[in-house]
Amino acid sequence: MIERVKEIEMLRGLLKRHPVVGIIGARQVGKTTLSRSFIEKTRGPSSFFDLENPEDTAKLRDPMLALKGLRGIVVIDEIQRHPELFPVLRVLADRPNTPARFLVLGSASPELLRQSSETLAGRIHYHELGGFSIDEIGAENSLRLWLRGGFPKSYLARTNAESDEWRRGFIRTFLERDLPQLGITIRSTTLRRFWTMLAHYHGQIWNSSEFGRSFGVADTTVRSYLDLLTSALVVRQLPPWHENISKRQVKSPKLYIADSGILHSLLGLKTAADVEGHPKLGASWEGFVLDQVIRRLGVSADQCFFWATHGGAELDLLVINGRDRYGFEVKRTSSPNITPSMRSALSDLKLKSLSVIHAGETTFQLDKNIRAVALSRLLQDIKPL
Repeated sequence: MIERVKEIEMLRGLLKRHPVVGIIGARQVGKTTLSRSFIEKTRGPSSFFDLENPEDTAKLRDPMLALKGLRGIVVIDEIQRHPELFPVLRVLADRPNTPARFLVLGSASPELLRQSSETLAGRIHYHELGGFSIDEIGAENSLRLWLRGGFPKSYLARTNAESDEWRRGFIRTFLERDLPQLGITIRSTTLRRFWTMLAHYHGQIWNSSEFGRSFGVADTTVRSYLDLLTSALVVRQLPPWHENISKRQVKSPKLYIADSGILHSLLGLKTAADVEGHPKLGASWEGFVLDQVIRRLGVSADQCFFWATHGGAELDLLVINGRDRYGFEVKRTSSPNITPSMRSALSDLKLKSLSVIHAGETTFQLDKNIRAVALSRLLQDIKPL
């Protein structure tokens, strides 16, 4: 059991400011465990409803009657199974003095949770929960986190073999049971093949036409599949940044499988040696490090971009925080060097700083406004924004 102290404190703050808070995240990422831990540490009354439990579903058959008399924190788990509850939550959230605060847990983005965006507009705040981060497990365990990914049951498994077995089971269950519960009618075998192909494109710029030809369907179809897996929070699309400069810039997103452990299982990689010997080694490490940097900074998805020009200049991650711009490059080496691409990004994007995250042990200055930061020192040398 790893205590997610930072997430609990964030939840406490959000529930003070909003009548309804939605925790969204992929299945098995730890939403239920976090909410129960939060309730245990919170004084006052609380109630918990699991919509996968027939008894709790029966209690909410008349949701207004069941919920209106409750006080304190009310948790409703697996809310995507009963989106008709959202209009009831809107009425309850609008009561004077807000006698209850609602914490709803869902395994999909707000776009897939249908009715929520309309009925709870202005009342709900969404917080996306990821798997374990370096912040929670310590930099000394980063290799294990990279190999196994951040899903709690995968990371905490006794052996790498048991971790891989859990991840393969997760992939099958996600495709065969979880997506159909969200109203997705695409065959699980089709989505499995598509997801596996995406794993081989991990870290690359999306090209609908090329992918559609490889998959044997129209580019609009593969685009819809991509958006579906993104909304289900198992794929990340990093959008491109466009700057008003003379250079032609890339305008398609970059793709990443959201969890490094799931990526490795989709690629059939069971051990550290398998990963080290695979052509996607660099891309896998890049996606893992970028995720850790974003979470360490504490920024939202709409603050994060990548940048690339058709002339070859590229920046792995551009973070925009108000008027300040921060650049991040990922290099799987212990001795990174400054490249022309870095200087171009620093100049063209007017970066406040550029950090090169590397696999060595020390952090050092490369040039003015450019420094090399060791992943092992991420917590010491990268501060939240």
